[in-house]
Amino acid sequence: MSEANASFQMRSAGMDDLPVLAALFDGYRVFYGQPSDPLRAGAFLRERLQRGDSQLLLAVDGTGEALGFVQLYPSFTSVGTAPIEILNDLFVVPQARGRGVARALLHRAGEDARSRGAVKLVLSTAIDNTAAQSLYASEGWVRDSGFIEFARKL
Repeated sequence: MSEANASFQMRSAGMDDLPVLAALFDGYRVFYGQPSDPLRAGAFLRERLQRGDSQLLLAVDGTGEALGFVQLYPSFTSVGTAPIEILNDLFVVPQARGRGVARALLHRAGEDARSRGAVKLVLSTAIDNTAAQSLYASEGWVRDSGFIEFARKL
């Protein structure tokens, strides 16, 4: 299933898209301070796709050039006793930013998650990623003030 915009289209991504997805995912990881490692990016996404661990959406322009992607992981809310999805990764290549790609990916991610029965999407973003925070707020996302997130390396 594909959704079109005036200058790009979105679709569910699969194994055939792995080379393009790996390049995007590598760019996403570099954005967050990781060293470039396209092989690692590709291996990670290959495993996600093979195991069905996540859903990936890809945005491409009219020539097939990759513009961005979003990755969703299924989860649950124990308190709400319902399925949710974690919007873990959203990335748009620098040259495509400001064209509505991220906004369209957010919309499509919400529609797809809802169609799979999710009652909510959750995400985290870097404290200094104010551009993303502004986008999320403009799309009706609300900062969670009721919980503090902790993490522990294992």
